[in-house]
Amino acid sequence: MDFGNKAHKLFLILTAIFVANAILAELIGVKIFALEETLGVQPFNWNLFGQSGSLSFTAGTLLWPIVFVMTDVINEYFGRRGVRMISWLAVFLIIYAFVFAFAAIALAPAGWWVKVGESQGVPDMQAAFAQIFGQGLWTIGGSVTAFLIGQIVDVGIFHAIRERTGDRHIWLRATGSTLVSQLFDSVIVLYIAFVIGPQHWPVSLWLAVATVNYTYKVGAAIALTPLIYLMRRVLDAWLGPALSDELKARAAAA
Repeated sequence: MDFGNKAHKLFLILTAIFVANAILAELIGVKIFALEETLGVQPFNWNLFGQSGSLSFTAGTLLWPIVFVMTDVINEYFGRRGVRMISWLAVFLIIYAFVFAFAAIALAPAGWWVKVGESQGVPDMQAAFAQIFGQGLWTIGGSVTAFLIGQIVDVGIFHAIRERTGDRHIWLRATGSTLVSQLFDSVIVLYIAFVIGPQHWPVSLWLAVATVNYTYKVGAAIALTPLIYLMRRVLDAWLGPALSDELKARAAAA
């Protein structure tokens, strides 16, 4: 049996899922949805730091939890080097995607295409396309920076816990690393995009929105913990005991 080939296949599959979800989360993140209305419940009306509002999140929050899970699974089998590699790859490809999105916006639209959506309530397709895909540079910069810092923090915390617990307590290193890394992610992205950026949010609004977003991520991390156990069981069975133990040992030592 070719152990190396099976490990390479696993890394390729996990990387593809990770990167695809990271890019999609960035692209669909321009939409803000109301959680209460989506669920058909009464508005929560949070009140924090003198600010109030409803539970509104970017559509990217649908996919970021999957990225968190993939980070922990890759950490488990391929260690620090694996996570850092896919994180830098994801950042490069996110930037690559936005470069071509802006290039597509700059292309002169066909005259007939501009009005093709009028019957569906979209009077100017070019303006709609530019509005959706032409996210502000402060938002893109904040999101990419927060993502990269969050990944670096995540891998550090994950392995710090692993060194103390060994192969036990997967939930502790998976959830613990996510809780710390997403605190960094939540405050950094909003600070760069909306405090330093052109909207110049007051500190109170920044802290309030960051707290709400972080609370959501904490809930998602806890809710997805059983999925990490399930994925580990499935992957251990697919890899076989020998290769599974070898990969995890290398990941822990790296």
